[in-house]
This record gives sequence, structure tokens and C-alpha cells, in this order.
Amino acid sequence: MHQPTPPSAADERRSPDAPQPPLRPSRDLTGPGTPWPGDQDAAPRPAARVDGFGPRFPGGTSPAAPATSPAAPVTSPATPASPGSPSSGPDPRPPDPPGPDRPSAPWAARSRRAGPPSGHGSASLPPAPGRLPSSPGQTPPPRGATIPGLRWSADLPPAHTVLICVALPGLAISTEEGQMTGRGLEGFYRAGRRVLSRCEIRVAGREPLAVQARMATADRARFVGTLRTSPQAGPDPDVLVERNRYADGTERITLHSAAPRPLRVPVEVALGTDLADLGAIASGSAGPELPASVHDSGLRWSCATGNASVTAAPPPSDALASAGLLRWELDLPPGGSRSVELRVRPDGAGPLRAVGRAATSPLAAARAEGDDPRVPALLRTSIEDLQALLLRDAANPADTHLAAGAPWRCGLAPADALVAARMALPLGTGLAAGTLRILARTQVTGPGPQSGMIPGPRRDAGPHLPPQCTGTEATLLFPALLAEARRWGLSEQETEELLPAAERCLTWLRTTVGDDTYLRDPHRGGPVRCETQAHAHRAALLGADLLDSCGRTGGTALRQWAQELRTAFRKDFWVDDLGGGRPAVARAPDGRPVPHLGAAAVHLLDTGLLGGGVSAPGLLDKVQTEHLARLLGSPVMDSGWGLRGLGAKEAGHNPFGHRAGAVRVQETALAVAGLAAAGYEKEASSLLRGVLAAAEAFGHRLPEMYAGEQRTEGSAPLPHPAACRPAATSAASGVLLLTTLAGIRPDAPAGAVTLRPVRSAPLGEIGLMGLRVAGAPFSVRVSRLGLAMVEEAADGLQLGV
Repeated sequence: MHQPTPPSAADERRSPDAPQPPLRPSRDLTGPGTPWPGDQDAAPRPAARVDGFGPRFPGGTSPAAPATSPAAPVTSPATPASPGSPSSGPDPRPPDPPGPDRPSAPWAARSRRAGPPSGHGSASLPPAPGRLPSSPGQTPPPRGATIPGLRWSADLPPAHTVLICVALPGLAISTEEGQMTGRGLEGFYRAGRRVLSRCEIRVAGREPLAVQARMATADRARFVGTLRTSPQAGPDPDVLVERNRYADGTERITLHSAAPRPLRVPVEVALGTDLADLGAIASGSAGPELPASVHDSGLRWSCATGNASVTAAPPPSDALASAGLLRWELDLPPGGSRSVELRVRPDGAGPLRAVGRAATSPLAAARAEGDDPRVPALLRTSIEDLQALLLRDAANPADTHLAAGAPWRCGLAPADALVAARMALPLGTGLAAGTLRILARTQVTGPGPQSGMIPGPRRDAGPHLPPQCTGTEATLLFPALLAEARRWGLSEQETEELLPAAERCLTWLRTTVGDDTYLRDPHRGGPVRCETQAHAHRAALLGADLLDSCGRTGGTALRQWAQELRTAFRKDFWVDDLGGGRPAVARAPDGRPVPHLGAAAVHLLDTGLLGGGVSAPGLLDKVQTEHLARLLGSPVMDSGWGLRGLGAKEAGHNPFGHRAGAVRVQETALAVAGLAAAGYEKEASSLLRGVLAAAEAFGHRLPEMYAGEQRTEGSAPLPHPAACRPAATSAASGVLLLTTLAGIRPDAPAGAVTLRPVRSAPLGEIGLMGLRVAGAPFSVRVSRLGLAMVEEAADGLQLGV
């Protein structure tokens, strides 16, 4: 059995480039006493592993609570209805047991068993800190953070089969049946605590037959069920039960009658809760339901860690605390309707005011139209999901950031927050400014090698590399985001306020590189990663542009180092083969390439935006860029639903593997934008059509990842059971994918904007309205011929060439 790791051992697994003090989220949905999903480098704690794409908690189900009464007849108003009595006991199924401990084995041995791709020499890297390879037939444990008290199990409450209403810090998680049974993740949540786990309705003693469940908006799900009150009348239902469930803890139950006579319908709602943290629920250790007490016009539950209550309007005719039951007798005239509204909230908490619903939301309410009907749906849903994932900083409520995703990652993940804010720049610079200010307050200052870093957790890097620390990525993204936000219209005052933090990031970069050419992994014996060099090169060039524009020194040295990096990279990281070559994913400490082809290579195309609408130069030369574009557009990488995380022919490929073959929407969007900017429209269009088809299959709410199975006629993308949906980077990817078609390249300080549309117009005509450039509304239309025309812009904004 897996034993908790002592604090000292847990501390040793922390990445050297994840400095103290650890980040803290503005609001954390993992609940009191449980580390937020992004806080993976916090103080030592007992070990339960969490994956790099977010907490993957060991799974299990909580015992269900007593059910409601047996069937009661529907009567006419002249006949009293039988109230019935509780009859069912608790669900006898126990929680899933913790999974067995996985034996540890050197990473290099696993790599040698898998073998390198044909035609390449491959390097072996040393074991990654904290890495636990899987045994045959077992799911490997996740890598990354620790969650107190959890033990890894191969099971995890599935997130792909539930509807998740989000308006942080509120969640409502339900199955398509509509009934909340208390099993798995079901329930209403507030700030990481499940305030209601069970909400089951019976009408006339029977459960409505579920006929439809769908997300109406990001924060509301609608469930429809039917009943037949007169079985002798035939198969047609005559009572429709509609349930609208909101992330803020509201449930509105409406009965619509199509019966030819008046009905008196007994309605019962069975309620219960365990007031458990999300981490405990996910690990199957939530505990039993708590006893209820009658309170006001509903019920109340209490435990040592909190309280919650449900109030009903209209008040119930009867409330049974022992059964957790509320009852009404509703009179329904022919063609009439009656409603009951339930409100659940923690004691002392007011109504939930979601940041995205406020008038001060930093995201513009942009909209789209065009020949392809999926375009407006994708942009609308993407913006709704971004609004739903917004959180305020606790210490500075004017600053907002995006949570990484629901249900697992409802806290601040620095790198993800920066990536999503950068992709969402067409919706305004407010989100970028708030995110940068929040992270600047966490920056390490003072003497030491980590001075200037933005702290961040370790995350999985796939089967061929040890885990990497996202603190490095976040530190390099900070100055790049600030530089591009200024081009999109961030005010000079806000830029000046954030410039010192960006300078510290750039100073850390130059200090860490020192006399070397490459930015190396901080772990002793770690690799030199291709992805890290791409981030560092972009940070240097955009940072130099930012320093020059603001009258600061240091830009020349950064450009000189970037030039040296380009020269060395094109020689050291390019692996020649019969197909023309490929970039190595990393170089081992002895200098040998790790040649496996994966989606991390897309960062080589994401070079960044300079002044005058010019893209920054990349690490690859023109010929190498062409070879990479062909590889990304080949069936080895393009699954038909998006870009695989690892090539289909690579050792260790797994269609469901996070960074090992699954489609990560963020990387697909970056590939589309990078390929289009480099002029490879055929490859960009193929990936775009694939991810758009996947979005349609997922109701336009893209998960953070899904299986990289090859698309065939009549197939649909396979969901990943542990993926967040919605996820900040996926929602922001929807914005980037569509704005890439117009090729918007602003330079607000120069009062100009350049358009480089995709000339092949892969989706036909498209119009984007209500974007933000230079602090004003911006609208653009791309014709079927690939010609772009500005329809609305800030006064004085000139169209560049």
C-alpha cells in the first residue's frame, strides 16, 4: 500500500526553479486546507500525485443518501394525495480502494525498452525527480503536485460524462439524468466545498423520465423530463418537468401541464450533503451525508468545517429533516405551470457575484458571423467560458485572472493564465494587465539565482523527458505578454508600472544563461529543451523591443544573445533524416539529441509580434520551417481533430496520453496561428477544420485535451475522462483560431494595425465584431476571396501595409 511521503521527501521533489514564496490563488476551489491546483510547489505535504495538466485525484463514489418516498398518485383537487414515506436505504457500494504503490524504475530503462524512432540516434536522460514509471497493465501515476491525505488510485471520477456549470467560485456538476445523486463529482460547489451533493425530485412518487440535458450557457444547464399522469390515455406524456440549474447554487423546477383536466401533483425533493472538499470527493473519502435540520423555509447542515442551507420558494408544505425531504402539493390547471426555486449557499454567504457577469469584466463581448455556422457558436461559447473562469485577486479585487479549468484546476496556474491572457488579447488588454499585476506580486526578489522568477509548479513533459517546471515558462511569458499587450493597446501608464517586473524576468534570463548559449534545465543532469529555447528566444526579442520602446537599456544585449541562440540552435537541434529532418525535442546533457517529434515543436513557430505588424524572427531558418510545417500537417501529427501531442509513429505514443499523443487544443491553436503567419496555409487550414469539427462534437465547449485517435468517416473525437472542460487555454484558443483568419497585427503606440488574412479563406466569409484594439471597438471582415476589410476601429487608427 502506498505510504504517505514524509515532508522532507515531498520537499525534495520540488523543482529547483520553483522558488518561494509559493503562489496563492485569489480564490481556490480545492477548498480550505487543500492546496489549490496550481500551488504545486508549496510547503511539504504528504504525497499524493497530481498530473501536470491539473489535479488528478484518486477516484471513488460517496455513499448515496436515503431516497424519497414511494409512488404517490396524481389526484384531482378533490382527492387528497398520499404523502408516502421514505423507504430506501443508503447505497451499499463502498468507496474505491486506493491503488497499489507503483514500483519505481529508472526512466532511461523505460526509454531503451521503447527505443528511438527509426533512423535516429537517441539520448537517454536520467530519472526525473519524483517520476514513478508504471508497471505492466497499470495506469501510471500522475506527476506534479501533492495533495494532502490523498493516495493515488487508477480510478478517477470521470469529468467527461457530466455537465459542469461554471461561474467561479461556484460550480454545479450533474449527469445528463438531471438528478443529483451524490455519487462521483455531482453537486453544487462554492469555493471548493460541496454545499449540496444530492437533489432528487419525484413527482407523483415517480422520477421524471429524462429526455434532454444540455448546457444553455456556461453557468446554466437545462434538464427536461416527462411524466404520464394517466397511463390509460396512451404513451403521450402530459406533464413536463423542467429544471434549470445554475452555478450560483440556484435550481428552478417548473412543471408544465398538458393534461385536459386540473391536476394536484405531489412534488418531493430529497436533499443531502457531506460538505466535503473537492479533493476528498475525488479521492473517494468524502464521508457520509450529514444529518439535516429544518431551517427557515428549507433545510440546514452543519459540520466542524462549515455549514450550508437550502431555502425554497414557495415554502414547502412539509419538511422532514430525518429524510432530508421537502414536499409541496402543486395545483396545475390545464396548460398551466408552477415553479419551485431552491437556493443553496454556505451560511453567511451572500448571492454569488461572478466576475464575468459584472460590468467591469475585462473581456469584450465580441461576436462573429460568417458562412460557417460553427464560427459564431465557437466564439460565443469561448467567451462565455472565459467569463465563467474569471477570478478576482483576494488582496486586489480590481485585478482578475483566469482559473486554469473546471473541475480540477479552479485556482491560479501561472503559465496557463499567461498563455490564455495572451490568446485573449483581441478581447482587450484588461485581462492581461490584471494577470501580470497578480503575478508580479509573486515574483521572487532579492539576491539569489532565482531572483526575478515567477513561481510555478512542475508538470509532466511526456514519455521522453522528465517533468519541467512551469515557473521557467511563466517567467519567460511575462515580458512577452507585456510587450504584445502594449501593441494591442495597453496604456503607457500600465506598461510603465509593470516594466520593472518584466526587467527582472529578463535579468533572470540573462543571469541564468550566463556565458552559455542555451537556457538549460535547472535540474542537475536535466535536458536542454527545445520548447524552453523557443520561449527564451521570444522573450529576449520581444523584451528587447519593449525596453527600447520605453527608453530602457539592455535591449542590445538581449538581441545579441538571441542571435547567438538562433545560430547554435539551427545546428545543434536539427536532426537530419531522409525526410528532410526535424527539430529535436531536447538535447541530453552529453549533447546528443532527443529526436522524438511532438507538439512542443509548435512553439518554434510562435515567434511573437514586434512593432509595425512584423513577426519576430524564429529559431529555425526558412528551409527548416518548411520541413516542420510539412511534419505538422502530416497524418503522423494531424489526427483530423487537431494536433497530436506526440507523433503517431513515435515510441511511447498513446492517443490518450497527456503530451504523449492526445490533442491539446492550446498547441493546435498555436500551430494554426504559427503556420498561417509563416505562410503554410494548407497545413494551418487542415488543423483549423479539424479542431472546429471537434468543437462542434463537444458542443463548442472545447476541453483542454481529447484523444488523438485518427479521424475517420462518421467518427467523433473521443473525450479524455480527466480533462478540464471548460479550460482557460482551450477557451482562449477559440479566440485565437478565429482571429488568426483575419491576421490582426496591431501596433497601438504607432496608431496602426496591419491585416494579414488567411488568403485561402478556409471557412468562407467571416466577420468579427466587437474586438478591442487600442482601447476601442474593432471589427473586421474577411471575404471568401481572402480579402480583409476593417469595418470599425478607433479614431485615428491607420491601416498598415
